[in-house]
Amino acid sequence: MVQIKQQEGRLSRRVLLSAMIAGIAVAVVFTVTPWNYVPTEVTENVTVIAVTEHGCVGESQYGMSVVVSDCSAQVGDTVSATFNVPSGLLNGYWDELERRQNPMVDIWDRNVDGSGFSQ
Repeated sequence: MVQIKQQEGRLSRRVLLSAMIAGIAVAVVFTVTPWNYVPTEVTENVTVIAVTEHGCVGESQYGMSVVVSDCSAQVGDTVSATFNVPSGLLNGYWDELERRQNPMVDIWDRNVDGSGFSQ
C-alpha cells in the first residue's frame, strides 16, 4: 500500500513575506502621500524686484523667487511668470502638517525672534 502524506494548508514563508511587503508598501504610499510633493505648474503675474544677467527676478504670491529669462522689464514692472510650486503648498497640506506637529505653537509664537532671555 502506498501511503500519501497530507500537508497542512499553511502559507509558505515566501508568500507570507511577499504579502507583508505589499501591505507595508500600500501603507507607506497612503501615509506619506507623495502627491503633496509633486510640483504643479503655476502661471501668475509677478512684480520685478531685481534685474540680473539671467533675467528679471520677481517674488510670487507664494513667497518664491522666480526668474523670468529674456525679460526687458524694469524694477517695479509686472511680468507674467510660469514656475513650479509643490502641491502641498497649494492645497494646504504643509500648513496642516505643521499645525499637527506643533499644536502648542500659535502664529504669535512663530513670529517671535531671539533667545527668550531678558537683558
